[in-house]
Amino acid sequence: MSLKNAFTIIFGKLMVKTLHLLGRDAGNFPGLVLWTINKDCLKAFKVDCPIVAVTGTNGKTSVTNYLSHIFASGGKKIITNPEGNNLDTGICSLLLNHCDMRGRVHADYLVLETDESHVPVVYSKLNLQTLVLLNFFRDQLDRNGEVETLILKVKKFLETFEGNVVLNADDPNVARLGLANPNNKNIHYFSVDRYQGATDKPYEVGEGKFCPFCDTELVYDYYQYSHIGKFHCPKCGFGNIEPEVEIKNVDLTVPSFEADGETYKTAHNSIYYMYNMAAVYTAAKLYNFDKAILHDTFEHFEVNNGRLERFEVDGSSLLVNLAKNPVGANMTLRVMNEQAGSKELLFVLNDNLADGHDVSWIWDINFSVFNNVDRVVTSGTRAYDIAIRIKCSGYDPDKIFVYPDLEEATASLFSTKGDKFAIANYTAIQPTRAAIKKYKSLKENGEEK
Repeated sequence: MSLKNAFTIIFGKLMVKTLHLLGRDAGNFPGLVLWTINKDCLKAFKVDCPIVAVTGTNGKTSVTNYLSHIFASGGKKIITNPEGNNLDTGICSLLLNHCDMRGRVHADYLVLETDESHVPVVYSKLNLQTLVLLNFFRDQLDRNGEVETLILKVKKFLETFEGNVVLNADDPNVARLGLANPNNKNIHYFSVDRYQGATDKPYEVGEGKFCPFCDTELVYDYYQYSHIGKFHCPKCGFGNIEPEVEIKNVDLTVPSFEADGETYKTAHNSIYYMYNMAAVYTAAKLYNFDKAILHDTFEHFEVNNGRLERFEVDGSSLLVNLAKNPVGANMTLRVMNEQAGSKELLFVLNDNLADGHDVSWIWDINFSVFNNVDRVVTSGTRAYDIAIRIKCSGYDPDKIFVYPDLEEATASLFSTKGDKFAIANYTAIQPTRAAIKKYKSLKENGEEK
């Protein structure tokens, strides 16, 4: 180890130790400092185990957690970032927390959620074995720019990458990347067969309209959600893919799906979730896990960090989901609309640095499809913005209640009994979960807010 790398590790470990002694989180700050003083700090770590990375606009955290659970259930020692921290600085901090003073990381596998824009940065310095790529949608425009910018960054990395690449064949933005390196024979596509709620025309805003190779408008047999669906280019044939894994017989009432002739029950019932499970199944198949582990994971494992998380509060049932872009919000609304009976919605919108200050994306959310939504409560730093957006969709303004204070919003939501749904963006999701848990605790202890 060079003197520079030795100093990097020792200094980093001292930072982590100091933060722990002070009772502070060492999730991102140590990595931020190391990147400032040494842009090649990741090269200071000695990682001999295989690395599995998960990236894409939506679903990274859930798929990473599911894969980590499967690897751990198979008796493997893993290191992962279950709460995110998916930038280069966060991954650096993660390795600092788990390495010894010589930078050696001892594990059977690293399973890492990785921000799309940071894939080339991180894995030019760490030896990646498998990359799982879920989808590409417009997201945080003031940080990421247009989605094509991200796609081209990942494409450039894949042009020389020869490891496993797991790709969503039903997203043209992702499927095109299977052709980035013609010499890579380790391309593994997954697809989900048409489900009951698929449409012949676009239901929500999407990105995949034209062929990335000949600019011809793509033809869709059906849309599952947004621009995800069965497509092909009538001119050059792009999209005519034979997937390695095809999820069939999706039944959202059980819920369940079929893969390789075997039926798997699942914990949640949205098509968005089924695509996540398709990615998990395809990646797990590469590592030959016992199907009993897959059955148990798909049916019983819950991420419980604001990703399709369920709460029972004071006689009401609540489903909470993170949505940081139009597609994520539209998918939660679809789950809400597909549930029979009346329901109420809490939407918490912040515009902090990590969210992106530009909240214009809320105008691409399809609120006009509300089905039996009796009341809407809005909160967050941009509570009035989201309230106005919902009003402009044609929803009755007398049924919209605005509470910038999150605890007041939570109390208002639970002032009635029944089925509830909550959507919160990036910096709002954990405060929303905390407010719900606090309200639940007060009620269970017989205290009034």
